[in-house]
Amino acid sequence: MRLEPGQKVFVAGHNGLVGSALVRELLRRGHRREDLVLRSRAQLDLRRQDQVEALFESERIDVVLLAAAKVGGIMANATAPADFIGDNLLIQSVVLDAARRHGVELLLFLGSSCIYPRLCPQPMREAHLLTGPLEPTNAPYAVAKIAGVQQCLAYNAQHGLRYVPVMPTNLYGPGDNFDLETSHVLPALIRKMHQARRDGASHVTLWGTGSPRREFLHVDDLARACVFVLSDTDQRELINIGVGEDISIHQLALTIKGVVGFEGELVFDTSKPDGTPRKLLDCTQLQQLGWSASIGLQEGIAQTYQWFLEHRSAARGL
Repeated sequence: MRLEPGQKVFVAGHNGLVGSALVRELLRRGHRREDLVLRSRAQLDLRRQDQVEALFESERIDVVLLAAAKVGGIMANATAPADFIGDNLLIQSVVLDAARRHGVELLLFLGSSCIYPRLCPQPMREAHLLTGPLEPTNAPYAVAKIAGVQQCLAYNAQHGLRYVPVMPTNLYGPGDNFDLETSHVLPALIRKMHQARRDGASHVTLWGTGSPRREFLHVDDLARACVFVLSDTDQRELINIGVGEDISIHQLALTIKGVVGFEGELVFDTSKPDGTPRKLLDCTQLQQLGWSASIGLQEGIAQTYQWFLEHRSAARGL
């Protein structure tokens, strides 16, 4: 089974960074908005089996795009590890089970590159999963995502389904979370630099040494990759989605500093954790299928900052 216009598609988490990008891409690819099943968090608690069951009973859903999850950066994971493992395990188990029982044959599961070992060989291939210890700062979240991957593969093996787990690298873009306590590094840096420029601050303090290297994928590129995999391939196994290039946090900060126009200094608080030293995905499988990213980092950061400026009153964390 493949994703095609005319199918009833449930986009779980459609108001989030990834979910909203998936909706945009589906519409661009010819899907009608009336065929999209969209529920806000206030309308549907994906952790509640009774609520999810009622949704599948009332809607004749053909395809599920599971983009809903509890996500956050190092600080958020450190302060609420039980929520990160508990909420994500519940969301995954409840939605996947309901989808299977209601005859959904095609499902996309969004994971995270943090599922790979902390000291994983670089770049990280799909085969590296479960070959070493996880990064301690986000291990509970990673364990939940690993469970989701294994659940999809088990459903495929036992029930002949096509539940595709995809592993995106670090994401950013329009609709991101700019809350300094819960956001990831790129949107957090955008907000910090913007506030520092606005306030005339002499410096911006950043966590860690600045030496870790990260790969960043624009969320619109991710959405294009996800819809491509479901629509134009027969992929069933775990597959990485990234750009194939990484950058140090220090260089990232300098890039954002230039885009925002902050002229002060960068100060690194080395008493704070760095997290995983390097995370770069091997995207050979996806490239061999015929897809590669198209939005460069500088261009993507400029787009994201423009969105931030235009939506500050609506942006999370502001």
